[in-house]
Amino acid sequence: MTRWGIAATVMAPADQVLAFAAHYLDLGAHRIWLHFDDPADPAARLLAGRDRITVIRCDEDYWQDLAGDRPDTHQVRQVKNIGRILRKAGVDWIGHFDVDEFLLADVPVAEILADQPPDRLIVRAEPWEALHDPALPDDIFTARAFRRQLPEGAEDLAHRLYGAPGGLLDRGMLSHTVGKCFFRTGIRGMVPRIHGARMKDGDWVFGGRFHPDLALLHFHAQDADQWKSRLPYRLSKGAYQYRPAMQAWLQGASAAGIDLFYDRIQTARPDLVRALADHGLLREADLALRAKVAARFPGLIAA
Repeated sequence: MTRWGIAATVMAPADQVLAFAAHYLDLGAHRIWLHFDDPADPAARLLAGRDRITVIRCDEDYWQDLAGDRPDTHQVRQVKNIGRILRKAGVDWIGHFDVDEFLLADVPVAEILADQPPDRLIVRAEPWEALHDPALPDDIFTARAFRRQLPEGAEDLAHRLYGAPGGLLDRGMLSHTVGKCFFRTGIRGMVPRIHGARMKDGDWVFGGRFHPDLALLHFHAQDADQWKSRLPYRLSKGAYQYRPAMQAWLQGASAAGIDLFYDRIQTARPDLVRALADHGLLREADLALRAKVAARFPGLIAA
């Protein structure tokens, strides 16, 4: 039996961390390694000692042993953490996902990974971005409609779907388009990265196309208030700094302009949902995260 696990570096409200853990336990993860970027995070206490979950508090001693000092950026901390787990995991494959990324699999994950040829070192999952629907009841991470990236060269479609703001996106996506992946363990010289891997000689590891039976539901901006609160960081130090046109537009926009941008890009308006479906760009799913948390961790959060 192929065994797989999940490694993540987390700093999020406790209910979100619990939702992440419950989802991947239900999906069949043999073990989940949660690196708490804040060693005093209350979620670490809630999950410590739980079956199939390993809690790692990333305190000063942890970083001293691993890297000599705490890396300045969260991206480097993530890479250091997944690299450590990959070297000592004791399972066949490790997935590296963020706390707002929820994998769906059309067949059991263990079967997908067992079916890979020996020379396939990573397996890629395609990202689908969650759209905001204010009519839905809160489910910790709340969405039912998810969009995939546009085909290459479909800039005209981005404009039709999203209006003028569509031209600021990368293939119709607000966040990353490259997805995340599972890493095969035990590969000498392979160095994991956030979205892939390199060998120590510098060559990128070939990942192939996204696996057709895997979808990574990404709750990057499904909550308008949270998205706006994190916007300054994303523009200066996060992913948006690598989107210069969008970065410049958002930095110069008024509060009303940012609200309009979000509404056009992120809100699950009926006309947008229909158009995405017509173009094969829509996936619908109900993760039932509150129910999963209640079943796995009864009494830890309000129903």
